[in-house]
Amino acid sequence: MKTVSPQTLGFSPERLARANRQLQAYIDQGKLAGAVTLVARRGQIAQLDALGSAVIDPQKPMTTDTIFRIYSMTKPITATAVMTLFEEGRFRLTDPISAYIPSFKQVRVVDPSSLGVTRTLPPNREITIHDLLTHTAGLSYGFDDNNMIDELYRERVWKQFDEKKGDVSLLELVDGITSIPLAFQPGTAWRYSLANDVLGCLVEVVSGQGFGEYLRARIFDPLGMTDTGFFAPEEKWSRLAAVYTPDEAGGLKVDPATDAPQFKYPPRAPMGGGGLVSTVTDYWRFAQMMLNRGELNGTRILGRKTVELMTSNALPAGVWRDNIPNSCYGLGVDVVTDLGVTKELCSVGKFGWSGAATTHFWVDPVEELIGIVLVQIMPFDAVPVRVDFQNLVYQALE
Repeated sequence: MKTVSPQTLGFSPERLARANRQLQAYIDQGKLAGAVTLVARRGQIAQLDALGSAVIDPQKPMTTDTIFRIYSMTKPITATAVMTLFEEGRFRLTDPISAYIPSFKQVRVVDPSSLGVTRTLPPNREITIHDLLTHTAGLSYGFDDNNMIDELYRERVWKQFDEKKGDVSLLELVDGITSIPLAFQPGTAWRYSLANDVLGCLVEVVSGQGFGEYLRARIFDPLGMTDTGFFAPEEKWSRLAAVYTPDEAGGLKVDPATDAPQFKYPPRAPMGGGGLVSTVTDYWRFAQMMLNRGELNGTRILGRKTVELMTSNALPAGVWRDNIPNSCYGLGVDVVTDLGVTKELCSVGKFGWSGAATTHFWVDPVEELIGIVLVQIMPFDAVPVRVDFQNLVYQALE
């Protein structure tokens, strides 16, 4: 992939070098195995670098075509797929999801006055497609060990998924989700959830195609994202980075939860919330399409007004992402509407998202800027890669 001088794109080369220097320091300290970074502005790449190792033992250097598990960076792509069908008039965002996935007719809501999940209420209204795109449907993920609803997610969704080694369909997965009470009335709060996996099921139902096939035909092939998909085929296994976690001695060990061959074979349930693998240049093509308001190199994926809608705050009044005041969310991406509350360098209108293994991307329409940093360490932000890399890229602008 061709790069140009950072200076021609308005960066100080010396100051931009600080971003990778910080990542290299983390690698030298044994906190990261390696990283791949990309910085682009005005449609051209100013920086594309691979640092450290994709695998520590036996040692395999990181390269710019290393394949990463991008986890929740799948979500913006899933939202894009949904919006391509929306643009065809196949549904409205205000439609109830039960019109396409009937099992959602049965959902109940936890009675907030009861202890645990012993009493439930009917929902005040049905869950809409918009609720799913904005994580305001009342679904959850199963991450909270102290929450009884999340305990049900672990029992009825993830346990089934693990016991069957992923051999479940998206509709079967959704059946487990709809058997669990909602955490709140639809549209009244924000809660990170399996909503995007439900949206993948919606795409299958409406399009009549498998979700992976739909993404390939409508997004990956048109954009030239040749290394992105729900698994890495055998001929690409040697390019797959390992996922690490801190060990007891302050070093790194392979994360046992991600060492399974989950991303090496075609899944029966392609997870729209976190199932994709990709490379830095593939994801740059997707991000550049979004920065270009739906088009890349003459290929239009979305209309410009659709991208405008996706990258505007979509949360109801008084509802904030992660319950942090003035933290906003669009359709599949977070959105900055108040620069001061971020405590980070960026611009109003910046949007993007991250992945569980500490991958991160952002798009800044004001500065015509894209930043991507890919590493593989869990838990997310065990090392402050995201905020450090973003700040050090922005401080290099002249």
